[in-house]
Amino acid sequence: MQVMRGWATRYAPWVGLVGILGTAREASAGDYEGSPQVAEFVGELTRDYGFAGEQLMGVLREAQRKQSILDAISRPAERVKQWKEYRPMFITDARIARGVDFWRQHEAVLARAEQEYGVPAQVIVSIIGVETFFGRNTGNFRVIDALSTLGFDYPPRAEFFRKELREFLLLAREEQVDPLTLKGSYAGAMGLPQFMPSSFRAYAVDFDGDGHINIWTNPDDAIGSVASYFKRHGWVAGEPVVSRADARGEQADEGLTTGIEPTKTVGELRALGWSSHDALRDDMPVTAFRLEGDKGPENWMGLKNFYAITRYNRSVMYAMAVHQLSEQLVQARGVK
Repeated sequence: MQVMRGWATRYAPWVGLVGILGTAREASAGDYEGSPQVAEFVGELTRDYGFAGEQLMGVLREAQRKQSILDAISRPAERVKQWKEYRPMFITDARIARGVDFWRQHEAVLARAEQEYGVPAQVIVSIIGVETFFGRNTGNFRVIDALSTLGFDYPPRAEFFRKELREFLLLAREEQVDPLTLKGSYAGAMGLPQFMPSSFRAYAVDFDGDGHINIWTNPDDAIGSVASYFKRHGWVAGEPVVSRADARGEQADEGLTTGIEPTKTVGELRALGWSSHDALRDDMPVTAFRLEGDKGPENWMGLKNFYAITRYNRSVMYAMAVHQLSEQLVQARGVK
């Protein structure tokens, strides 16, 4: 990441920022020049967070409205895929092979993250593999463009993206990086683990101790940040993630959970005709769901750690893909 040498301290207002960005940038009129929304936004950050208004306006003057971003977020939702279609998108020979290489390359860091946070190395590797194919697909949009476009020109979720824009500008100030250089997805997700700015500020960690958090090009920080995220979202070291189950009898469908939160217990499901393939305590909270696999319906019990994975992406199939990829990585690597 490009460090902005002109900043006096990590939390100082952006003194000298316009000079750093250059007078040509200062004089140019961007897509948000004269926007009342932007002026109000700058006023809030100046008042509440100590930014220097003119310097901040100089940054936002550089933001570009991207129609391709608005097109992407407004695209009609695809037909919801069944598990037998979704799984092959993420669990591939190429992703497994690259994951094994990534694990071997960063073995010591992954082992330290597992020791400190209790999150297995294979789960951390799997998340990075599912999110960005181990850094291959981290996004080519400038984050400032993505969040400005969605924050000021996408009314359905403008409030959310303006909040993320605020968080992004704060993290750029804190990490002393040029906010005009950082890239991510069309929605503003960043780096190897695709953190939104608010998640970055809440959960990302400086895992290599160099004084900066860099999840874009520093795998150590990305690994530690994923582990930190899961720990903070309730990951329990040594506990199972999900268990295959049989569901028989007239009451079996009553056990299916409407949401993804673990609102039932193993014992309650057992009383409705469910039986786990693994030894689970009756008092363990679970979410019960059914997926359409290659060989027909599959019944599953997701436990607390499964729910923790859904905190990353609120999707049962996403969590299953992460979990099963992690299992494939262990198998391919020959590690128990």
